[in-house]
Amino acid sequence: MMIKAILFDLDGTLRGHFPPGREFFADSVARLGLEIAPEDRLRACRWEHYYWAESPEQSEDRRLHPETSAFWLNYSRRELAALGASMEQAEAFAPLLRARMDTEFQPEDRLLDGARETLEVLRRQGYRLGIVSNRDEPFDDLLTRYGLELSCFDLTLAAGEINAWKPAPAIFQHALQRLELTPAQAIYIGDNFYADVVGARGAGLLPILLDPDEIFPEADCPVIRQLDEIPGLLPGLQK
Repeated sequence: MMIKAILFDLDGTLRGHFPPGREFFADSVARLGLEIAPEDRLRACRWEHYYWAESPEQSEDRRLHPETSAFWLNYSRRELAALGASMEQAEAFAPLLRARMDTEFQPEDRLLDGARETLEVLRRQGYRLGIVSNRDEPFDDLLTRYGLELSCFDLTLAAGEINAWKPAPAIFQHALQRLELTPAQAIYIGDNFYADVVGARGAGLLPILLDPDEIFPEADCPVIRQLDEIPGLLPGLQK
């Protein structure tokens, strides 16, 4: 069956922070005197992707720390542990790092390189386009702020609109129902293996992983390093 639609994740796939928060955090940890090896950064990056894919730990943290500042302080402890800090170091440094993130982290918020051009090429090639995000609220105003034409998209869907979050199949199934497509007629592209690849595959879609930093070398699906690889990849995926 021919692929008719290309669905995208939003955060980390079409748009992002530059520098990424995890990079700023790890650099801040190193400035405090903790040794951070490349393998520590990679492990923490994989942990971050796992955590934000609706992990049990995230659910527990939201339940135990409903207040925003308490949640992010606890998140900093977890991130320190993922970077290899001891429990004592995590407790001691988390407040300092949280304060630094709150006051000094001022990233550029923009589309990823090639995002706009890739969307335009895919649209010209006749593909229907959509965005399926784990955001709580609709994000059309954000797309407009980035200068994207809403008419470019046949679907924009935030998980909070239907109370279903990736990697649960329900959010992908809902998107397909709205587009009146079968799973075999759509591809899903995202940067989080646990949420995007596992979730899309569980709903029957072919996933493509955007992995510019080679965080998931073991990924068992098509992998791209940058968005402008997509148009050239699609002909080989058509059935």
